[in-house]
Order: sequence, then structure tokens, then C-alpha cells
Amino acid sequence: MYYIVYGILYLISLLPFFVLYGISNFCAFLLFYVVKYRKDIVLNNLKIAFPEKSILEREQIAKKFYLYFCDTFIESIKFISISKKQLLKRSTGDFELMNNLLAKGYSINALAGHQFNWEYANLLYANHLNIPFVGIYGPISNKIIAKIFFDIRKRYGTILISSPDFKNKMHTVFQKQYILALAADQNPSHAENGYWVNFFGRPTPFVPGPEKGAVKNNAAVVYIGFKKIKRGHYHFSTTLLAEQSATTTNGELTRLYRDILEKTIRQDPANYLWSHRRFKFEWNKSFSNNWKDNVPMPK
Repeated sequence: MYYIVYGILYLISLLPFFVLYGISNFCAFLLFYVVKYRKDIVLNNLKIAFPEKSILEREQIAKKFYLYFCDTFIESIKFISISKKQLLKRSTGDFELMNNLLAKGYSINALAGHQFNWEYANLLYANHLNIPFVGIYGPISNKIIAKIFFDIRKRYGTILISSPDFKNKMHTVFQKQYILALAADQNPSHAENGYWVNFFGRPTPFVPGPEKGAVKNNAAVVYIGFKKIKRGHYHFSTTLLAEQSATTTNGELTRLYRDILEKTIRQDPANYLWSHRRFKFEWNKSFSNNWKDNVPMPK
């Protein structure tokens, strides 16, 4: 069955981009108007993040989001057959900062958000960094699709570890110099364990692992921002958040990450995975010990 599915997707990947984007247009229309895939969640997230915008403005952002979402899936299929030349033609990035940090002997925690297209970012950075980086990914339940995406993502040397396996395998990662790529904007499993800060003006818990791991290993922390230049073309920028994480104060790295992630999202609000319930937890005074913002905690 794997070879049948792979064969079909491979043939689809050979289609020119303009045909694939026609398919994406149709899928985005279906998701927004017919299937209404998580539409309530998307619009509610946008209402919380952008209360100053009108309902019409938020709906326009949502429509654009569904197009970006479908483009990402279609582009990911294209990666089955895309050449390295095509990849580098359609994506650019900043690599000097990270390679300089590696040359100084630092390990790096590379933090990103769930922006589009993360598959481009993985393949691009794997091509330009002086050591392979470790990517932590969420498992896909369908084993056939999971294997196809696994093969795509490791194509240029990325070391892939599923999030459930990371605790068992992290000791091997940290034994030598490393680059650890993390989408650090996930919700924690339990609200009481999160690092709470304001995100788009609302108290929101962030997973504490990225900060704790960086501080423990005194890793440099770099933020990778995603920018969609035009359809199918991306630029990825890097910003240093801390060269020596062990010198930062408690909660500082989470705040720095929050600040730049929110700034990046505001520059192109549709370019973020709004279909996940980013604001699903409500603030509770019992979480007071985990309030990490530099403004007073909510009452």
C-alpha cells in the first residue's frame, strides 16, 4: 500500500507549480466554505489576537490562512521530487549567525513558530548549516503518510526525533555539539506546568522545555522567522535571543521568544497555524508561581 500511495503522490509532485496551486485554491475554498475545517477555532483565535480588527478583516485573514495552509500541504507533496536547485531558487535564509555560533563552540536551540512553510525551512537550513540539526516533530497517525514525510524531512541530513521519543533520546543529542530545532509555541500538556506570559494581550502558557533545556546546556538561542515573499517563495531570518542561556533570568528566554514571535505574526497575520487552539487555557491564580511576564500577573 505504501508504494501505491507514494507512487500517486510522486506523480502529483511532478505537476508544475501553477497546476498544484490551482488544486490548492480549490482545497482552500472547500475548507473555508464547505467543510469549514476548524473554522470556529480559527475565527475565535483571530478575534482574541486582533480585537481591533473588524469581523470582515478577520474573515479575510482567515481565508488567506486557509490558502497558506493548503499551499503548505501541496508544496510538501512537491518536495517528493523537487530538485535541490528548485528548492534553493524558491527559498533564501540567513545562515551566518548560526554557523558563527557553531564555530565558537556553542550548541544552538533554534526556536520557531508554526508558520508556513516549515518544510522549506527544514530542507533549506539542512543544506547550509555546518552540522546536521535535530528536528523534533509530532507523530502522524497514518503510518504511510508518516513514512513519506519522514523521508522528505531527512533528505538533506536532518536528524528526526518524534516528540514522544525525545525524553528517551535527548541524552544522546546533548552528548556533543548540536542544533536543536523546536516549534516552541505549543500548548503545554497541563496548564499548571506552563510558563505563563501575555501573548496578544491574553495570559497564555508556553511550554517550559525550550527555555529549561537551553539554560541547562548553556546553549545559544536563535529565533527563525518565516516570511512568505510570494506564492511558493520564502525567506527565513535568524535573530539571536541569547548567546549564553545560563546567564539569562528565569522566564527571560520565553519572553524574548514571545515578543519576536508576536511581532513576526503581526507582520503577516495569515501566516500562522490558527487552526490550533492557541488560547485554550484560562488563567488561574493557582498558576501564580509560573507567571513569567515582566508585567503584573492578572487578578
